[in-house]
Amino acid sequence: MPEKENELFLSKSILWLMAIGAGLVVANNYYNQPLLGVIAKELGESESATSKVAMFTQMGYAAGLLLIIPLGDMFRRKKIILIDFFFIILSLVVFALSKSLIVMLAASFCIGLTSVVPQIFVPIAAQLSRPEEKGRNVGIVMSGLLIGILGSRVFSGVVGEYLGWRNVFLIAAGLMIILAVLIAWMLPNMQPTFKGTYGQLMGSVIRYARSIPSLQLASLRGALGFASFSAFWTTLTFRLQEAPYFQGSDVAGSLGLFGIAGALAATLVGQASGKVNKNKLIAIATFIMIVSWGVFGMADSTYIGIIVGIILLDMGLQAMHVTNQTIVLSSQPEAANRLNTVYMVSYFIGGSIGTFVGGKAWGAYGWNGVVFTGAFFVSLCLVVHLIISRKPKFNEK
Repeated sequence: MPEKENELFLSKSILWLMAIGAGLVVANNYYNQPLLGVIAKELGESESATSKVAMFTQMGYAAGLLLIIPLGDMFRRKKIILIDFFFIILSLVVFALSKSLIVMLAASFCIGLTSVVPQIFVPIAAQLSRPEEKGRNVGIVMSGLLIGILGSRVFSGVVGEYLGWRNVFLIAAGLMIILAVLIAWMLPNMQPTFKGTYGQLMGSVIRYARSIPSLQLASLRGALGFASFSAFWTTLTFRLQEAPYFQGSDVAGSLGLFGIAGALAATLVGQASGKVNKNKLIAIATFIMIVSWGVFGMADSTYIGIIVGIILLDMGLQAMHVTNQTIVLSSQPEAANRLNTVYMVSYFIGGSIGTFVGGKAWGAYGWNGVVFTGAFFVSLCLVVHLIISRKPKFNEK
């Protein structure tokens, strides 16, 4: 029976495989960010045009979340993951060999489209965990994912500076081959929980999106929070190329190390989410993000200011994100992949908007425009949360 087969024990080795795998796969989406300035120079394109590489990657990720992740409820997840890895590797190689912006944008979209495996790992961790361990285990996988996001910038910045940006993506393709072998060997098979056609599956995604208030609010919060976050990380490399820094991709990437504090906070939030009112956690997290933009606005000419702002921005977003996902995945466990699809599609649509608007704001108004953009998104998030979460059907204890 599917129910019996899915009652598997989540061993530490499988949990850490998913945490590390989530980090390595999601990193594919972010290698480009510290390299945008270098890529723009090599291709002879403007910074504004090259920033579309990050936007297309996020658009692809949103499309993958919508079209691929729900299949985890319909087919065996391990099979889907391994097929997906073939296309991840192909997309990375094409990007590495790109000689025009158009080809690069197409490859970027495909990298995002296929690098959605972490969002299959998260529901697996939730489904295989004991109820009292669900928040902690989701937090561990999320921490791996978030360290991957931040560590990717460090890796690509340093490798890009000394070995060239193309080698960043060739090395990433090699890492995906190794990870695919480990997943084929270690990840358990899990029976699907949905019986029906693909059309019926996608129809159920829409029904869930329309009928679950807590999912709707979490999705809106996630979109606005990630829009703010993306506006910063897309434009940071351009800011560091100007006075008083005059730095390259290695420094832009290395600053991602300080955001790992946010990933560590994700684990703590996962442990606390069952004990503390979730609405209060989210309000505090959002306020921390607002403070970060105040720091970016007032102290952007010093490394101390940038570093403090990064720590606050990442800590606030990841605390909000983990709490949102705990809420979403707890509502209807049998539809975990579909619920996660709704939330994560919204999340990355928000990120794409933040990347696009942030790039435009940088081109038109410089760093002050970016600060205003990021602060606006997260302030709107806090206002929406405080107003809507008070309504009984949206309230999360």
